[in-house]
Amino acid sequence: MILLDIVKRNIRRTPYQALAASMVMFFTFLVLCIFLLLAIGSEQILNYYESKPQAIAFFKDGIQDSDIKVIQDALIATGRVTAFKYVSKNEALAIYKERNKNNPLLLELVTANILPASLEISTVAPEDLKLVAELVKKEPVVEEVVFPEDVVASLTSATRVIRTVGGAVTIFLIIFSTMIIVMIIGFKIRIKREEIGIMKLLGASSWFVRLPYLAEGIFYAVSGAVLGYLVSFGLLWYFEPILKNNLGEVAAVLFPIPLLTMAGFFAVVVLVAVLIGGIGSVVAVRRYLRI
Repeated sequence: MILLDIVKRNIRRTPYQALAASMVMFFTFLVLCIFLLLAIGSEQILNYYESKPQAIAFFKDGIQDSDIKVIQDALIATGRVTAFKYVSKNEALAIYKERNKNNPLLLELVTANILPASLEISTVAPEDLKLVAELVKKEPVVEEVVFPEDVVASLTSATRVIRTVGGAVTIFLIIFSTMIIVMIIGFKIRIKREEIGIMKLLGASSWFVRLPYLAEGIFYAVSGAVLGYLVSFGLLWYFEPILKNNLGEVAAVLFPIPLLTMAGFFAVVVLVAVLIGGIGSVVAVRRYLRI
């Protein structure tokens, strides 16, 4: 309680420095949380597309089981295929009806006879799509092969950019925030040299003098981190309906965010804040408080 009272008194005495430190921490962790959410979301979307059938071969009418077996054996021999699934005309109709159940006009004239049977193919890596597609196209019973090569490639590039830019910006902000903590705590120590000297004359231990400054630096970092966390998830909650409308079926992978994930995210943010505040305060104390 004594430590808490001292920290409160120090903050009340220099409210503008306390506000500046907290705001810097807030912007740091707001940016950190946003980049982490973007990185996690893009990674989940990429995993979603990579786990789905990545290439679909549409067959001509009159396909036989023996023809399918030949294609499957050829695909297995490449060593680049993880799984495949044959979709009959009736199964294709059921899928079509499910995807367009909210639009009756699209269902009226569609029958199983006009939909082609297909083979859904999943590859080991997105880079294998082109080779597998060219192999399947050579088969005379294959009408067309489609695969989202550009989508996966774009997602991979976007994920890499988010990681690189986000990591660089986050490192810069963490270093900058730590320096701000050092400057503010150091400033407070300098203007209280006489008070610290009196405390030492009265028999106060070194740790009794240092702990309030360490606790104060951690307080600034944690308060800014909690506020940044709340604002970032508040923005995510606000834009969730828009994201669901634009992402389509992929939105089911991202939303709703599990409570366990949110709790883990919060724990990581607070831990990082404690480290930043603690390190900054320790540096300031060691540099400016020589007792």
